Amino acid sequence: MMRFYSVCFAICILSATSAAAAPRIVTLAPHLTEWVYSLEMGDALVGVSAYSDYPDAAKALPQVADYNGVNFRALMALSPDLVLAWEGGNKPQDIARLKQLGFTVFLSSVRTPEDIADELQALGKRIDKSNRAAALASAYREQLASLRAQYHRDEPVPVLYYSWTSPLMTVGQDAWPNRLLTICGARTLFTDAPNDYPQVSVQEVLKRQPAILIAATRASVQQASAFWEPHRNVLQAPLITVDPDITSRFTLRLLPALSTLCHSISAIRDA
Repeated sequence: MMRFYSVCFAICILSATSAAAAPRIVTLAPHLTEWVYSLEMGDALVGVSAYSDYPDAAKALPQVADYNGVNFRALMALSPDLVLAWEGGNKPQDIARLKQLGFTVFLSSVRTPEDIADELQALGKRIDKSNRAAALASAYREQLASLRAQYHRDEPVPVLYYSWTSPLMTVGQDAWPNRLLTICGARTLFTDAPNDYPQVSVQEVLKRQPAILIAATRASVQQASAFWEPHRNVLQAPLITVDPDITSRFTLRLLPALSTLCHSISAIRDA
């Protein structure tokens, strides 16, 4: 009988230990959702933000945040052990309230492409995935450094990178897309913009004459080119597209897309 209880006790302890090793995680930004899956902790996710659409498994999870902010009632019903938030993307008051309510919050604050590796490792330590995080971060840093070395140019290619045409919105010196362009040996046409995402006129673009047009859109090149057709008599710059769902997210999927972008810019420049 004593042996029976000893075995039962051991099993209970083992079960409790296993449960403790798998925290209930809620993510409040799409890139954080991807990080959890990259670290092979998808089973621990109980809630995500809107637009958490990669991998496909994330689409089935309850959504607890969108552009309006955090749905605190929905989040609290999930009883998460850890909430991953995006400083700069989630509302500061929402992050503050999460902390006031006693939730453990991991904050992401990516500013440069290198930060992705650093923060992924920090998250890996937090959820007991240090070894996998270190391996992913190391491979990411190596590939990123390789791209920088391969495509560095003393004279960066001036490009118009834009996400909208009505109004026409481009990027400034310190905007995330320009940090990516820098890796590819290019730069935004509007380095002198007063903010990161300025609205500009077509006339100003024509005056500055970009070497390349880069549209952040899921539309085809043919569809995106239609906007510029009325001006092709004075603007000969070729157009390429990038998927904003990848280039605007701070995930490991960035590098293949960035490699393609760098190759395209280089091929046009050297043609």
